[in-house]
Amino acid sequence: MTIRTQESTADEGAEGAGAGRNPGPLGTLTPADELKRRGLRRMKGVATGLLVLVAVVYALATWAEHSGAGPWAGYVAAAAEAGMVGALADWFAVTALFRHPLGLPIPHTAIIPTKKDQLGESLGEFVGENFLSEQVVRDKLRSVELGQRLGDWLAEPDNADRVTAELATAVRGGLTVLRDADVQEVLAESITRRAGETEIAPALGRLLEKTIADEGHRRLVDLVLDASHSWLTRHRDAVLDAVAGGSPGWTPRFVDRRVGERVYRELLRFVSEARQQPDHAARSTVDRFLADFAQQLQHDPETRERVERLKRDFLARPEVRELIASTWGTLRSMVLTAAEDERSELRLRARAAVLGVGARLASDERLRAKLDGWVADATIHVVSGYRSQITSLITDTVAAWDAPTTSRKIELHIGRDLQFIRLNGTVIGALAGLVIHTVTRVLGG
Repeated sequence: MTIRTQESTADEGAEGAGAGRNPGPLGTLTPADELKRRGLRRMKGVATGLLVLVAVVYALATWAEHSGAGPWAGYVAAAAEAGMVGALADWFAVTALFRHPLGLPIPHTAIIPTKKDQLGESLGEFVGENFLSEQVVRDKLRSVELGQRLGDWLAEPDNADRVTAELATAVRGGLTVLRDADVQEVLAESITRRAGETEIAPALGRLLEKTIADEGHRRLVDLVLDASHSWLTRHRDAVLDAVAGGSPGWTPRFVDRRVGERVYRELLRFVSEARQQPDHAARSTVDRFLADFAQQLQHDPETRERVERLKRDFLARPEVRELIASTWGTLRSMVLTAAEDERSELRLRARAAVLGVGARLASDERLRAKLDGWVADATIHVVSGYRSQITSLITDTVAAWDAPTTSRKIELHIGRDLQFIRLNGTVIGALAGLVIHTVTRVLGG
């Protein structure tokens, strides 16, 4: 609710400059401004009433002096006369800040309306030099002790719960806003580009070399031999048919059968022995082959180039992008579910992390000093780089204000206190007049 007063409208109409312009939001009075306006009117009434009082006293004292009432009347008349002069002078001074006294265009009056833009620039410069200087900002941040306060605050379980809940809300909001297609495209592009730029053969070679040194490949060999033995046991006829299919057409079928059985028995025996004997020659052959292959992956240009071609062909397959897309969908669903569940492992770990950070900040002086230093450096960087933009907010805002309405607003905020200048001027003027008259009479005999 805002109140547009007749007094402010009259003041704007009295000002030649700015009349007829739309004052905008500043041209309205809030309920708080209305209370200030009432207080200002009361103080103006008191100051004006005192002026009228001393004027009446002056008139009566002067009449009494001329009527032969005695010397006291002269003293009272002198005090009242000086009081009127002081009251009028201070009324002129206070009024000249906000408008032309009596509507007369006296030079150097209506200071605020006519000098509004210069005042805004001066205010901006004052703020920039005294509030946004590097030393002031650094001293203020040092006195705040942000690290200590943040640590004490985060160390409280209730506050940690609040921070965790806010983080969960932010995560849910972020994942909801993001379009899956965009994220999937970015992930696919980033992963494939990074994988395409990184040569994987040397890394694979080092991994294989380390695996062989730790004998980690033996479990894989055991798995292959077990699978081979199981397959041979279940598919005897398939081996016999394969041998018979590869024999010449002129050989008798019973011969093919005998050869096939012999081949099958030898294969089964070979695999069985390799399974049962850790030092079997086949295992040693596999060890040497893998060791040689590891070296080729690291040092043989031809092998490395072949691996790179295989990698590029693999990354170009549409199934890779589909895998990335499905992975993102699964991950997104998992994170959303965990963020919504207050007892999820993700929320519990996040809460524990917040409490841990708070405890460390509260107890570790060096960590607090680092945090305070980072905050100070970041703030100084922003203030130093954008000081002109920050102060221009003040100057541009003041420049956009309507001059008469700006003057009225300022008068509402400080005008009541300024009326005490008029009261003091009246009292001090009267006392000064009384002293001057007394001294004059004493010295004049």
